[in-house]
Amino acid sequence: MLIISVDGLKGFSQAIESAYPKTEVQKCILHQIRNSTRYVSYKDIKAFTAGLKKIYRAATEEKALAELDSFEEVWGSKYPLSIKSWRANWAELATYFKYPSELRKIIYTTNSAESYHRQLRKVTKSKSIFPNDRALIKMLYLATMDVTDKWSMRLRDWPLILSQLTVYFEERVSDYVI
Repeated sequence: MLIISVDGLKGFSQAIESAYPKTEVQKCILHQIRNSTRYVSYKDIKAFTAGLKKIYRAATEEKALAELDSFEEVWGSKYPLSIKSWRANWAELATYFKYPSELRKIIYTTNSAESYHRQLRKVTKSKSIFPNDRALIKMLYLATMDVTDKWSMRLRDWPLILSQLTVYFEERVSDYVI
């Protein structure tokens, strides 16, 4: 495991760190935005999210922190919990600033995992009870086989991303690339 994108579930990052100590943890930016806007007034939401966009789309972590400071000047008094959340989670929100934009695109969100979970829920939702655990496991296995058939497309810019991964994680990736 090189980089894991996680949602805001408490304790998840610590569990990953204990099981995979060399793994980088990136908190999902989209989950952070949703959490930040939960208490924002409807009339402020567009301006608020436009300010957030400047933070997570910044070219470097330093620029992102400067944008966060500017954002706090504008919104800090009105929505202090949102700013506090960004500051408290910054170490894991800013992981992706270490990497080039092609690599950032695949680690900033947990959407792919959520899509997979949605497919599994779709299969299990129609059944309220399974005769036993084995039946549930078989159903989930078959659903996974159906879903993974659609995963045949290569990731956009995959050769470039793979070469970047070998640069950042040389000792852990090079054996698989050669």
